Amino acid sequence: MGLCPVSIQLSFKTLQREESALRVGYFLVRMEKGKRPIGIFDSGVGGLTVFKEIIALQPCEDIIYLGDTARIPYGTRSPQTILKYSLQNTQFLLGQGIKVLVVACNTSSAVSLPHLQQESDIPIIGVITPGARRAVEVTQNKRVGVIGTEATVRSQTYERIIHGIDSQIKVVSRACPLFVPLAEEGWADNQVTRLTAQSYLSPLREEMIDTLVLGCTHYPLLKGAIKEIMGDGVWLVNSAQETAKEVKRVLHDEDLASPDDRNGRYRFYITDNAERFTKIGGIFLGKELRGVEEIEW
Repeated sequence: MGLCPVSIQLSFKTLQREESALRVGYFLVRMEKGKRPIGIFDSGVGGLTVFKEIIALQPCEDIIYLGDTARIPYGTRSPQTILKYSLQNTQFLLGQGIKVLVVACNTSSAVSLPHLQQESDIPIIGVITPGARRAVEVTQNKRVGVIGTEATVRSQTYERIIHGIDSQIKVVSRACPLFVPLAEEGWADNQVTRLTAQSYLSPLREEMIDTLVLGCTHYPLLKGAIKEIMGDGVWLVNSAQETAKEVKRVLHDEDLASPDDRNGRYRFYITDNAERFTKIGGIFLGKELRGVEEIEW
């Protein structure tokens, strides 16, 4: 027996109400997600370069930063250890209710990113792909240098991504492990840093590169010394800047951006030596770091 016209009309109105309720519910869920913070982790103070670029583009966003200062550096660790540390960092930040995770460590991005992305249903953004894409865009002679930690260089992740975009580009990579402790000490501009940069970067100058990727988020802290050695003819690609642009795109594409009529709030967690992190971070950011809390695993 068929439905009468009145029953059909009532059923249609019911469906309309349910569909409208679903749309409202979806909007409210998205709005609640938008209010959640962005999570960032790094092995130490270097990830603040990414933090700084994100708040410049998205000043309304709340951010929770985790610096694993007790176990720095990551760049000399085995892949298994790097993955273990990265998973612990990720789980901690997920427990804080974040909406997007930024792996602000090139070493972790090179070794762990696919594993981390499998562990969560929120967007997880690394720092390598944005920097690699930018290098392809700006090089004129198709000769690109990459400097990074031993683990990042050994992984050849930059080479794979760059060649996946343009196989004609020559990529020359060099590990610069001493740059990380120099940045962590706040030695951005002294003779030791300049001599170290000279030793690491001179072979890259001989390769006639026109683009150099700063393949560690600590390295922008030493940008002055690096620029002094490489000269004005070499474009320095700051992966932190490119990653911030990617974060902004993801937030808007996924309807996760916070309302524009508010100021972001920030929390900082570190695993060792809060005093030094606060001091160096404050110098770099140009303002006092507040709310730095030391945690234990």
